[in-house]
Amino acid sequence: MDVNAAVAAAAAIAGLCTGVIAVLAFRWSEREQKRPTRTSLHTDAVLPPGVDTVLSVLRSSAVVLDESDSVVKASSAAYALGLVRGGKLAVEPMLHMARDTRRDGEIRQVELDLPRRGSGRGEALAVSARVAPLGSRLVLLLVEDLTEARRIEAVRRDFVANVSHELKTPVGALSLLSEAVMDASDDPEAVMRFAGRMQIEATRLTNLVQELIDLSRVQNDDPLEDSEPVRVDELVAEAIDRSRHTASTKQITMAAGGTADLSIWGSRGQLAAALGNLVENAVNYSPARTRVGISARRVSAPGGDLIEIAVTDQGIGISEKDRERIFERFYRVDPARSRATGGTGLGLAIVKHVAASHGGEVTVWSSEGQGSTFTLRLPEAGAARDRSTTTGPDRVDEDDDRHYGIDSPDQNSEIPAPEVLP
Repeated sequence: MDVNAAVAAAAAIAGLCTGVIAVLAFRWSEREQKRPTRTSLHTDAVLPPGVDTVLSVLRSSAVVLDESDSVVKASSAAYALGLVRGGKLAVEPMLHMARDTRRDGEIRQVELDLPRRGSGRGEALAVSARVAPLGSRLVLLLVEDLTEARRIEAVRRDFVANVSHELKTPVGALSLLSEAVMDASDDPEAVMRFAGRMQIEATRLTNLVQELIDLSRVQNDDPLEDSEPVRVDELVAEAIDRSRHTASTKQITMAAGGTADLSIWGSRGQLAAALGNLVENAVNYSPARTRVGISARRVSAPGGDLIEIAVTDQGIGISEKDRERIFERFYRVDPARSRATGGTGLGLAIVKHVAASHGGEVTVWSSEGQGSTFTLRLPEAGAARDRSTTTGPDRVDEDDDRHYGIDSPDQNSEIPAPEVLP
């Protein structure tokens, strides 16, 4: 009995000790949880009230530094740009700006070019950095990405320069020819010859102005505002009729074929202009007594059936290096030949914009000396209409274009050239 009592007493004492230890451990844990950590001090106690919320809604990349240059707060955009790494500001010039601002309290701003993360092509990010004091110990850094804005400005600047050059050429020619007409006023034959040249230059100037207007219209207009089902055979007939005279002069046969009764949902005027430009180019750049074919068919695609309209010629073809740039504004494969044919270098740019704004694309297959095939791929009427009612119109803007607009990842895809139908 004495042994059992001793064992029971020892067990009771051990249980009491265990309970006391558990209570003390629980109290210590609660106290530790209530104690502010370094992270909470940085994000809650250090930042002034409301600053965290303001920084989260800013479009600019935001970084807050403390007196030791450690990052207290950084937006996700700052991490995406590579400004913050390992809890530190990774851009040395910005770090120097922050230290200077912390020392004298002055607001500083600078534009920098930063290496793009994950790119081995030497591309740089253009950013504008602004540093300002935030309270007594913190510094706020706001960084805005200017890369896209600079690219757009370069595109517009080059566009203006090219337009000026293209307009200057026919205007200068008209001025010289008018002087020649005045000097040859007593020579009717010379006057007729110079007047014919003036008419050619005036036509070229008119075409250039009209295509500039067309390009501006397809870039700014919403093709779905006046959309309707457009029959493909009507578009093909209109495009053939547009180039019939030139083709007849060069004895070029134009043949149409493919699947009948196809329709596209979109702007009739824009679609007619795009297909007309493709057929006109095929005729202009084909030698005499050759053939230009236009074929249409329906193809299956994951998002719905597509209508393919292919324009095939037996012309001079396009080299691989030129295929990368033919959709740029004012780019010509053969500038001398373009002057002879009256080309402005804007036709394919218009085609690309129309295709993209209608949710499609234009691709090219070509072989030098054998000819080219330009293929328009556009959603079929029913699928395109259903898509527009659920997702809204697909827009394309010149700011999305590379070079002078319009490079697509698969614009040079090697699609087989369709057979020209008799």
